[in-house]
Amino acid sequence: MSTPRNDDHLIHYGFEFSPALIEKARGAYVYDGEGREILDFTSGQMCSTLGHNHPKIVEAVKKACDGVLHLYSGMLSPAVVSLAARLAAKLPGKLSRSIFLSTGGEANEAALRMAKLHTGNWEVVGMTGSWHGMTAGAASSTYVAGRKGYGPAAPGTMAIPAPNAFRCPVRHCKGTCDKTCLEVGFDMIDAQSNGAPAALLAEPVQSSGGVIVPPEGYLPALKQKCEDRGMMLILDEAQTAFGRLGADFAADIFGVEPDFLTLSKTLGGGLPLAAACTTDEIEADCHEKRFLHVTSHVSDPLPAEVGLAVLDVLEEENLNETAVETGAYLKAGLDSLMQKHEVIGDVRGMGMLYGVELVKDRHSREPDPETGQAITRRCMELGLSMNIVSVPGSTMSAVWRIAPPLTATREDIDKGIDRLDTAITEVVAGRA
Repeated sequence: MSTPRNDDHLIHYGFEFSPALIEKARGAYVYDGEGREILDFTSGQMCSTLGHNHPKIVEAVKKACDGVLHLYSGMLSPAVVSLAARLAAKLPGKLSRSIFLSTGGEANEAALRMAKLHTGNWEVVGMTGSWHGMTAGAASSTYVAGRKGYGPAAPGTMAIPAPNAFRCPVRHCKGTCDKTCLEVGFDMIDAQSNGAPAALLAEPVQSSGGVIVPPEGYLPALKQKCEDRGMMLILDEAQTAFGRLGADFAADIFGVEPDFLTLSKTLGGGLPLAAACTTDEIEADCHEKRFLHVTSHVSDPLPAEVGLAVLDVLEEENLNETAVETGAYLKAGLDSLMQKHEVIGDVRGMGMLYGVELVKDRHSREPDPETGQAITRRCMELGLSMNIVSVPGSTMSAVWRIAPPLTATREDIDKGIDRLDTAITEVVAGRA
């Protein structure tokens, strides 16, 4: 009888499973069944921003177990009410209302439904290279991968070019985006629109799409374009909020006030927790119009307790400041690798989120996903998990998304850079 594989009874959902089962996780490390240490440079699925199994997160889970885990959706727990109030005090501008869900896709879905109900319109604009989730509406505005083979997207969905200075989408800029792509994008939207614009959904820094940081003034200009057309601006901060970029919100960094702000990964401390946030005015209008978005786990007490613990740890450990300082150290290490290895064409990002783009040569800037995948595999063999986007058949593997926990130490960073250096050296030498 053959030995069963780990995935014999699982549906595959995008990439190959790691052959080793992970049985323990602490801080910046995970451990397989044989006790092998793997340094985690992706914070799990970008969710364990405080490190794996942070004591305060474990304590919050135990508190919920002693109290209440789940309720009928019409009942509220003290944790849910407290988390909503804590968020209201932190959110940008007039944002003050939240609905708590399980994933970023759900949060984006709720925001899109509210934007359509509030405006009375139905057209939604996204950005090329975006990732917003796998539910129907969110997936319709996800353009980086997963669009082919599933039938039509939601009617009225369109996209504008993302402001990628390294790989200009309109073949205009090289190295510095002058926002021409924004003008061209909205010219195209205006030409295609049926006159019913509802919302624009965007990541303030595109993560899965290659860690694309917008140029100065881009997001305020984007907001103005939306206002000129009566559209709601939805900022998807699933991966950029609560310390990842060195601030509570990317919206604060880039000086823009959205109509909706969605949260997930960085709010849950490794557990499924998401939120869609908006203003009193928009919430009141949608409530009057009988907004309906009931799910089995809306306003669940357990993840709300965890969300409160995440906010506590962020403040108590000054993790926004830590992310800036440790992130600068990480960037210096990645820059040193770029100086050493010609296969690295660009290093970009901020805080504790960086993209490392691999190219076949720096002149043509042709992406090199095959080498990216090979180095990713070798890194795992060396005990480093460092590339969360490695979808076969796409160019996503040409850009590594480096995002260690905010609690990672300089020693952890040094260890990761050293293992990455070794993997690049070995793979490139083997292909020479």
